[in-house]
Amino acid sequence: MAKILIGVAWPYANGTIHLGHLAGSILPPDIFRRYNLLLGNEVMMVSGSDQHGTPITVTAEKEKTTPLEVAERFHNINKKAIEDMGIGFSLFTKTHTDNHIEVVQNIFTDLLEKDLLYKKETMQYFCPKCSRFLPDRYVIGICPSCSKEVKGDQCEDCGTTFETGDLKDAKCMHCSTKPEVRGTEHFFLRLSAFQEKLVKYLDGKQWSRPNVQTFTKNWMGDGLRDRAITRDMDWGVPTPISGWDDKVIYVWFEAVIGYLSASIEYSKSIGKENLWTEFWKDPEVKHYYFLGKDNIPFHSIIWPSILMGYGGLNLPYDIPANEFLTFKGGKLSKSKGGAIDVPSVLKDYDADVVRYYLSVNMPDTHDAEFTWDDFRTKVNNELVSTLGNFYHRCLSFTKKNFNTIPKAADDAAEVVSEIERATAEYRGYMDAFDYKKAIKVVMDLARYGNRYFDSVKPWALIKTDKDACGNVMNANLRIVQALAVMAWPFMPFSSEKIWSLLNQTPSIENSGMKGILKPLNIGSELTEPLPVYKKIEEEKKVEEKKPEPVATVIPTGPFADFRRLDLRVGEVISAIDHPDAEKLFILKVNVGEERQIVAGLRAYYSKEQMVGRKVIVVCNLKPAKLRGQMSEGMLLAADDEELGGTSVLLIKPAKDIPNGTKFNCGLEQGSGMIEYKDFLNVTMKVVAIEGGKITSDGASKDLKTDVKCVAAVIDGKDIIPLSDGKDCLTTVDGVMNGAKIR
Repeated sequence: MAKILIGVAWPYANGTIHLGHLAGSILPPDIFRRYNLLLGNEVMMVSGSDQHGTPITVTAEKEKTTPLEVAERFHNINKKAIEDMGIGFSLFTKTHTDNHIEVVQNIFTDLLEKDLLYKKETMQYFCPKCSRFLPDRYVIGICPSCSKEVKGDQCEDCGTTFETGDLKDAKCMHCSTKPEVRGTEHFFLRLSAFQEKLVKYLDGKQWSRPNVQTFTKNWMGDGLRDRAITRDMDWGVPTPISGWDDKVIYVWFEAVIGYLSASIEYSKSIGKENLWTEFWKDPEVKHYYFLGKDNIPFHSIIWPSILMGYGGLNLPYDIPANEFLTFKGGKLSKSKGGAIDVPSVLKDYDADVVRYYLSVNMPDTHDAEFTWDDFRTKVNNELVSTLGNFYHRCLSFTKKNFNTIPKAADDAAEVVSEIERATAEYRGYMDAFDYKKAIKVVMDLARYGNRYFDSVKPWALIKTDKDACGNVMNANLRIVQALAVMAWPFMPFSSEKIWSLLNQTPSIENSGMKGILKPLNIGSELTEPLPVYKKIEEEKKVEEKKPEPVATVIPTGPFADFRRLDLRVGEVISAIDHPDAEKLFILKVNVGEERQIVAGLRAYYSKEQMVGRKVIVVCNLKPAKLRGQMSEGMLLAADDEELGGTSVLLIKPAKDIPNGTKFNCGLEQGSGMIEYKDFLNVTMKVVAIEGGKITSDGASKDLKTDVKCVAAVIDGKDIIPLSDGKDCLTTVDGVMNGAKIR
């Protein structure tokens, strides 16, 4: 068992944390922490709110309150948001504590005694009206390079940095007075003294992220310059020198020391005051720092310099710094607006859903764009349809038909081999901090599980050989268990629910990686399962409604995805077996024009049953090659396997109407091509007609027809049967009510 220390960049307590914070520096370390716990390692993960610095004072002055009130308010908000996201810090503390102040002042004094700090006069902006020196963010002016308005000592548009006095038309942020440039004395860190030690430390060091190599090399390239570590403010860690009451220690210096002070505070809080030394003074303990790319030099150069100067403490082993999560092309930012704050997101979405999306869209080696459409698509089409579907179909089928976990077969070698292969691949990516590929391995195993479930056909096997069916369901549940363990670092809440549904103990964390292939509790009674993930519905919009010819009214907004489908009546002209796929037909279908469509229907229909058959075709699906044969559309079929049935039946028009007739319920449709994932956004089910009414999932509509059941689109409380917009509906007799249409 190894010891691991994880330091997480300290978010400023001047606002609510947003998705950029999560994706960049808060979620990745929790994934790493949980993975190490599965490996059996002892982990200390620390961070907290950065409560000092000008961002807090600027906010306080805008609100006409105190910096302490602002810092405490946002610390409490952010701490709760972090906990609600399932981020498991050993300690998430704050910098405005007696413990932190004491540790910082001790290090300051130590470096001063070693002549690694010295006093120097520097020129700073001074506002004569406010009678104070102005920190960087309190000065507004024009960039001398690009002529854009800037605040502080660096232009965010062109990247130019400038010294005091360089700004054009400089003015005080508060009173707009032109500031003077005056001399003021500060302490400087003799950073230049660490040049050779840092070169030796960095020589041959291979950081896991290329951006860390680049940033660090660029900083070191021109030689290190000494940096001021105090500033003219009254909010922050007091300078421990007599006569310096009007100055505090610069936040960039004291915040990184928070990793050490938080470790000390945590050790005291659990009654083991010297525990921190086991993580900081044992050279075998590796230190990992998770942060955004704008924070790299402070952790790869400045923090190691402080540690070298103080002596006797471990240096950073690796810095898995992420790039930025962008929104509408720009960086998510509290100060610039446009940020999507975590508490608001958690009001509408489960934490695991957010964690999943940020894991598959993580800005690891390059910036990643966040969009609500992509969020919805990935959650619905991947998390819900693949992983959630596999969990639920296995657990619900087993519960319904066996009530307990059935016995295993003597030989489940194929399943075990696939789990072992996936585990090895998963571990390789997790060890390399490649979380996007690691979670893809999890999803690929879920896809394998769905294919395996389909291949063993338990719905049919249960009717002929219950014992054999129990054997294959045991194998399916082994895949479920493996997925729960492997998904736990990414989605802990849902993974723990699945683990408990399998009646497994102890917890996933305590079971570790061995839990992946841990024996199931044969004969233990299963609880009635509920889906652990739910589909994200498209945002509702209040728009004008249009009359629908078949006794229905459909609003524009809720059925936006359906309106993109080009559905037409077709007739199968010919059907041949696919030469390279035993489950596929190659069909020629007349939809007003001839189309070639590859369909996986050989298990359900003969060629003779297909030829001459009327079908409903999705005609604007983007053409794709399926096992070497081009497919130019898709046939709609009803599938009740998830409901415990055995039927897959093609949908057809109830009357003989011309080929090419649009089955869009009389609505206008988009003209563009769609991806298969776009089709999956539409909820269509088989709905029985009872008492002249169709009802499903709370949606209900009167419908006078002789047809016994129809295919219908459902969205919330709205429902519309598929039709030609006149008097012809779909029909699909012989399949269970509620069957999914695919």
